[in-house]
Amino acid sequence: MTSEPLPQAAEPEYLTGALRRSGKLGDGRVSEVVVEDSRKTILSRIIRLGLSYDSAAAGAPRSIILKTGLPERADAQWNSGRQEVAFYAQIAAAMSSRLVPRCFDAAWDADTNAWHLLLEDLTDSHFILPNWPMPPTLERTQQIIAVRARFHAEWWDDARLGVSVGTWLDPDDGLERFAGQVARFTEQVGDRLSNERRDLYQRLIDSGPHLNKRYYSHRNMTIVHGDSHVWNVFMPHNASSGDLRLLDWDAWRVDVGTDDLAYMMALHWFPDHRRRNERHLLDHYHTMLLAHGVAGYDRPALDDDYRLSVLYGRSPRRCGRRRTTSRRGFGGAIWSASSWQSTISAVAICSPHDGPQGLRFRARDGFVKAREQTPARRLT
Repeated sequence: MTSEPLPQAAEPEYLTGALRRSGKLGDGRVSEVVVEDSRKTILSRIIRLGLSYDSAAAGAPRSIILKTGLPERADAQWNSGRQEVAFYAQIAAAMSSRLVPRCFDAAWDADTNAWHLLLEDLTDSHFILPNWPMPPTLERTQQIIAVRARFHAEWWDDARLGVSVGTWLDPDDGLERFAGQVARFTEQVGDRLSNERRDLYQRLIDSGPHLNKRYYSHRNMTIVHGDSHVWNVFMPHNASSGDLRLLDWDAWRVDVGTDDLAYMMALHWFPDHRRRNERHLLDHYHTMLLAHGVAGYDRPALDDDYRLSVLYGRSPRRCGRRRTTSRRGFGGAIWSASSWQSTISAVAICSPHDGPQGLRFRARDGFVKAREQTPARRLT
């Protein structure tokens, strides 16, 4: 089905070794490999391989997913494969719950930037939600929120965060770069960007050090997906099984769990849909966190974190706090109508300035709104 040469990881001998090391293949041997499907994404190539064995191989997979890099992206400044390989090697392998596809092999070559993953094939048992960009039903959304909460809870304030798993960043380092990016963009678009919008982003830049205090606390932190839209979830055909799996981990980082929620809801949903469902889903997320062992994180703290996550998620470069995971770029963040209202909302709430300026903007989408009092301050 493809005329392109296959990587070494698709060869029978390599697959035999990988499956034996993962405990899925005893004395058997992969004798034949057939490409059943092959497609390219922006960052990778995904190949479904059918496997045959030369002897009894009870429990060995009959097909497997090979995910590998694109040769033309080997020299890219940001290598997505390195990040995803690290996720499966460091994080997925250490988890007690099966919330992601099983990984049989993960490799990255520092000299060539070549990488690959050999992943469990969920094609027959799961599906990706259809009808992009329509949001899923409330029932399915609640299921996705629940699996996000389960994943976050497993790594919540884990002692390994920032030590052996991920790194703590210095978000203030990027503020100057962020300011330069905003300046270049506003110069490019000229008078098509209103003074009100220019002023808002300047307020965001000025408020950056204050807003970043939440991150510096290193408390109530976890591993976040970073690209957590609903189409990065495998949904089971058997809905009652609850066996959702989270995929595409090339943008994970150590951060605040609500970043994943804001990315899913505030970035992708229209205001009226958020208004109807946002608070209920945040309640559901908090309930699931508590049910899976998270303690000392009350509901108001979740609201505060979510507001900050909306703010950072809507800014072009997250106010210098960390590398953006949005692929929409400046245009999507500044021009999107729902995005703009969300940014106004979050700045109004999180601004460090008291008085009328702190209440200048009123939210009209979702529950994130400026309250008639001093803007929220609890950042620790």
